[in-house]
Formats: sequence, C-alpha cells, structure tokens
Amino acid sequence: MSLSWLLETDSKSLRSMNGSRRNSGSSLVSSSSASSNLSHLEEDTWILWGRIVNEWEEVRKKKEKQLKDLVRKGIPHHFRAIVWQLLCNAQNMPIKDQYSELLKMTSPCEKLIRRDIARTYPEHEFFKEKDSLGQEVLFNVMKAYSLVDREVGYCQGSAFIVGLLLMQMPEEEAFCVFVKLMQDYRLRELFKPSMAELGLCMYQFESMIQEQLPELHMHFQAQSFHTSMYASSWFLTIFLTSFPLPVATRMFDIFMCEGLEVVFRVGLAILQMNQTDLIQLDMEGMLQHFQRVIPHQLDSGPDKVIQAAYQVKYNAKKMKKLEKEYTTIKTKEMEEQVEIKRLRTENRLLKQRIDTLEKESASLADRLIQGQVTRAQEAEENYLVKRELATVKQQGEEASALLEQAKTTIRQFQQQQQPQAKRAPRYSEESVLQLERELVQARLKEAESQCALKEMQDKILDMEKRNTSLPDDTNVARLQEELIGVKLREAEALTGLKELRQQVRDLEEHWQRHLARTAGRWKDSPRKNTLSELQDELMSVRLREAEAQAELRETRQRMLELETQNQIHSNQLRRAEQDSRCLQECVQTLTVQNKDLNVQLQEIKRRQAEIECKSKEEVMAVRLREADNIAAMAELQQQISELEIQKEEGKVQGQLNHTDSSQYIRDLKDQIAELKHEICCLKGQRGLANQSTFDGIHMINHYVEDDGSYQSSDEEGVKGPTLHNTQQRSGVRIRLRPNLRDTDSEEEEEEEEEEEDDDEALRLSVPQSTSHKSTTV
Repeated sequence: MSLSWLLETDSKSLRSMNGSRRNSGSSLVSSSSASSNLSHLEEDTWILWGRIVNEWEEVRKKKEKQLKDLVRKGIPHHFRAIVWQLLCNAQNMPIKDQYSELLKMTSPCEKLIRRDIARTYPEHEFFKEKDSLGQEVLFNVMKAYSLVDREVGYCQGSAFIVGLLLMQMPEEEAFCVFVKLMQDYRLRELFKPSMAELGLCMYQFESMIQEQLPELHMHFQAQSFHTSMYASSWFLTIFLTSFPLPVATRMFDIFMCEGLEVVFRVGLAILQMNQTDLIQLDMEGMLQHFQRVIPHQLDSGPDKVIQAAYQVKYNAKKMKKLEKEYTTIKTKEMEEQVEIKRLRTENRLLKQRIDTLEKESASLADRLIQGQVTRAQEAEENYLVKRELATVKQQGEEASALLEQAKTTIRQFQQQQQPQAKRAPRYSEESVLQLERELVQARLKEAESQCALKEMQDKILDMEKRNTSLPDDTNVARLQEELIGVKLREAEALTGLKELRQQVRDLEEHWQRHLARTAGRWKDSPRKNTLSELQDELMSVRLREAEAQAELRETRQRMLELETQNQIHSNQLRRAEQDSRCLQECVQTLTVQNKDLNVQLQEIKRRQAEIECKSKEEVMAVRLREADNIAAMAELQQQISELEIQKEEGKVQGQLNHTDSSQYIRDLKDQIAELKHEICCLKGQRGLANQSTFDGIHMINHYVEDDGSYQSSDEEGVKGPTLHNTQQRSGVRIRLRPNLRDTDSEEEEEEEEEEEDDDEALRLSVPQSTSHKSTTV
C-alpha cells in the first residue's frame, strides 16, 4: 500500500464514514457495517500517519497540500507529540542538552510563575493538585525559558501553551517545541513586554471585521467594544482559554502547521456565526456572550467552525499591507510622543531659565541701586572731606599770618628794648614773655593744622583707592542706561494709566448725563426718543472705543515689559556665556594637569615594581648563599663524625698501641682543630650574610643540632636565644683521658693481662649531653 494511495483514499474513507453515520439508524446490518468501516478507517489512519512520520521530509516537500488537509481533519492523539515536533522542526535541538543545567539556575521570574501555576488548567487532572507532577514540570519549563530569553522572561498566557505541550510529550521535548514556537511562530513578539505584535494582530483583525462584517463593526464602534476586549486571549493562548480543550487542541494542530492565520480565520468565522445575536446586545451582554455562549456552541466539535473558517477571505498580501500601515501609524505616534517629550523638556528648561533670569534681574537691579547709593555716599563723603580740607587750609593760612604778625611784633619790641631798657625793664620783660606765649600758641595751632591736613590727605587717598575698586565705568554706564530705560517704560506706563483713568472718568460723566437725559424718556416725543437712542449708540461706541484703547494700552505695556525682560535676559545670557567659557578653560587646564599626574603616577608605579623585583632577587640570592653555607656545615659535621668513628674503630681494633697512641691522638686533635676552624669561618661568613639583609626582609637562619637535624631561627620564645649556644655546641669536643700505663719494663705476663683487659682500658664514653662529647681512653 503506497503513501500516495493512502493520502488519496483518506478523504474518500472519511466521506464514506459520514454516509454510514447518516444511514446508521436504518438497520442493524447497516450499523455493523458502519462500525466495521470505522475500525478500518482508524487502521488506515494509523498506517497513514505512521508512513507520514517515517517519510516526513518527502511528504513535507511533495505532499504539502494533502498534509495540510490531514492536519485540519485532526492529528491522532498518539501521533500528536511526534508530529508537532516534526511540524516545527524541534528534533535534536542543541538547547535540549542545556535543559538540566537551566533547572539548576535561579530565575528572577520564579515567584510570578509559582503564582500563576495554580491558575493554569485548574480543572485538569494533571495540573489541579498543588505541588503535583504536572505543576512541577510546568514550572520547570517556564523557568528554563525565562532564563533562555531574558527579554521576554515570563508572560501570563504562555503557561497554557506549555501545559498543552506537557499533556502530549515529556518536559524536555515540550521545552524544545515551546522555544521553537516562540522563535518561528511570532509568539515571542506577542509575549514581549511592549506587546507590539499583539497590537498589530488586533489592527489586522479589526480591519478584516470592518471589510467583511461592516454592520457588526459599526455596532462594536457604537458600543465602544474594542477588539482587544474579546480577541486578545485568542491570539495569546491560541483559543486554549476560550474553547473546550479538545476543540482548542484541534485548533492548535492547525496552528502548528499554518501559524497565526488559523486564529484570524476561526475568529472571523465565530463572529459570522454569532453576528445576529451580537448586534442585539450591549457591551456587557456581548462580553457575557463571548465568555459563556460561544464556548458551548463548540461542544459538538470543531468541524463546523473549521469548515466556516476556511471559507473566510484571507489575503496574505493585504495583511502585509496592513502591517506596513500599522507600523507607519506607530512610528508617527512614537515620533509625536518623542516630540511631545522634547517640547515638555524644553518648556521646563525655559521656565527654569526664566526663573533664573528673573532672579538675576532682581539681583542686578539690587546691585545697581546699591552701587548708586554707594557712589552717592562716597560723593557726599568726598565733598565733606574737601570742605574740611578747605577749612583746615584757611586755618593754616590764618595761623601763618598770626605767626608772621607775632614775629614782626617781636622784632619791633626788640628794637625798642635797647633804648627803653633803663627806663622800664620790667615792662619789656613782661611783654617779651607775652609774645613768647603767643608764639608758642601760634606754633601749636600750626602743628594741629598740619596734622589735620595730613589726615585729610590720607582720607583722600583712601577714597581714591575705594573708587578704583568699584565696578568699571562702562558696566555702571550700561546698568544706568538699563535702569533709565526701565524708568522710562515705567513712566510711559504710568502716563498711559493716567490717560485711561481720565477716559474712564470722562465716560462716567457722559454716562451720568445719559442717565439723566433718559430718566424722562417716556414723556418725550418719538423724535426725542430716536435722538436718545442715537445718543445711546454713540455712548456704546465710545465705551467700546475706550475698551479698545485700554486693551491697546495694556498690550503696549506688556510689549514694553517683554522687551525689558528680553534685554535683561540677553545681558544675563552674555554673562553666563562668559562664565561658561572661563569654566571650560579651567576644565581643560585641570584635564591636562590630571593627565600629567597620571603619567607621573604610572612612572612611579613602574619604578616601584622594578625596585620590588630587584629586592626579591637579592633576597633569593642571600637565601641561596645561606643554603650553601648550611650544606657546607653539614658536610663538615659529617666529616667530624666519620673521623670519630674511625678513631673508635682504631681503638677497638688495637690500632692504638703503647708507642704511637699519643701521636695518633695528636693527629686527630689537629684534624679536629682544622675542622673547627673551618666551621668558625663558615659561621663568620654566615653572620656577615645575616647582617647584610635588607630593610624590611626577615632572613631565615638555620643551625645544625648534634644529631644532624636542622632548625629554623624563626621560632619564638626560648628557642631564639639558643642559636648561639647551639652554634657553640656544633663543634664536637673530644676529651682524651690517657689511662694507659706506659711501662716498657713490664713483663710479658702484664702485657697479656693488658691485652685481655683491652676492651675495658680502651673505652669510648660518649655522654648524652648535647653540649659536650668526650672520649675516654
């Protein structure tokens, strides 16, 4: 049985099944034949989908239309998982291997996911129990995707799609299918925080309603019943929250094959089927109808709706055109929003600038007034100082004149003194004393006037210094011009106000006269009444003219105020620009200085690093030399111990006889002395090495115990001071106690006895003390 034959006979078998269902009530034989046809149909369907799955690539390329027809008729439940994965190309995705690692990570959306888990399919057996297996795997898939796509994270509604996938397949495969749906089926754009794609779908769907169901669209517009109020859940959950689960699963089959087109078609088909009922309802009634009535209409099955959906006109090119229109509209809206934000920002900045300029203008006026007051006070003080100076000069001149007069008088009295000395000596002496007193007083007055003159000169110098410290004459002149302009405008405004007040008084007088004339109008003739009406009109014209003039004056006044503010603001802006230029120069200078300092700092760091490297190298060299010295000391100690062993062996073996024992002992002592001398030399070199350490570097000293072990001098407490004693004890001391009896004339018997007691006479005593080693012979 070939695959093409199965695809061709599938539709025929379905039609025969429908015919057998219509004639099933005729007889028992017909019902049995229908059941046999149904069983044969199911077997053929299973065989067909099995062949499709096995030969998927070939069927997808060559039999795409027939495959779509089969998907629209429904995918068998047992094939749904694998067919969905094949339809969206979700097999062998690399992200599947990352699923277990994603579950070990922490997502910022975990609380939101936990909160919405209980709301997802609350009546379904797989999800209704708290902390059940279904809720756990649903949480795992949603958490893993929120970590993969952090821009979308988690969005309400996506859990229903994941729940439907988990009903059909394991969680790893459901995760891969969901990732593929988000990437390739426009769901990611729908679930983004901005939901721009959902707005586009609403715009396209509303345009289709306006074109194909104009009456229903007008009714929606009249009731302010927006498309998003009933259709947003259709697009976000693919009818999973609006239709019964079997019907929504059939819709999802088609969605997996054809994409969001099925949502547009099915949505418009539902509106066509319910158009008559919806037109008769208000907004609340329509909401109730969408929530309660329409789901029950599909309890019998989705075939009718699917058939109606594919009779709906759907033009892909027109949908693209609508997408461009929507994009253009949104772009304009975004540009308008940006422009509004920009204008608001500029308005706020201008208000701040106006406030600042007003404050500066107020402070400028205060400074100008203060400067004028100060100059007036200084001018007054200068005038007073000049008057005092003139007075002092006049007093000085008077004192000089009096002094000259006194001198003249003295000379006259001196000339008269000689001839009159004999006659009236007393009188001449008294007159001289009087003149001297007057002379002293005149000189005192002259000194006082000189002091006052000096004080006035000091005051004048001080005033000149203060005048030089005052603002520049050009700035003061400009400020005076501004102040004069402000005063002129204020005077013009006051003049205009006076004129307006005068016109108002004139109008009031005319009005009072008019009231007096019109008080007895009913007594006058019609001609006089006509004249009175003309006068009333004239009065109203004058009133309007006065009002117009008042408005004109007010407008001029506002113009003058605005011009004044403009001048003040321009001056302040000019000063602000000068300050900003100065600040920029300061910033540039500081930037250059900062760069120089950074270069110097880097150079210092480099030198410091070089110094540290050199110090480390020197420390390592010192430590190496110390290690060599320690090794040399250890070798000498070893040589000493070997010599002692040789000595003891020679004693035991009888190498020391009565004649040459003393010579051998002297040789040993010489060798020991030479070794001690070498050890002392090495210790001296080591001490010099220890003294040549660098500042801040702690050198490690080693010494050798008598047993050949090495210890560090870094130990604290009592061990530190023992280094010197241990170094003194490092040289092995050998004490030779000659207990041999030097008797050449003794007999052979005594020699034999001595040979028998040789082991006792030649004994080597090595005490356990670490300070001395003694050998007793």
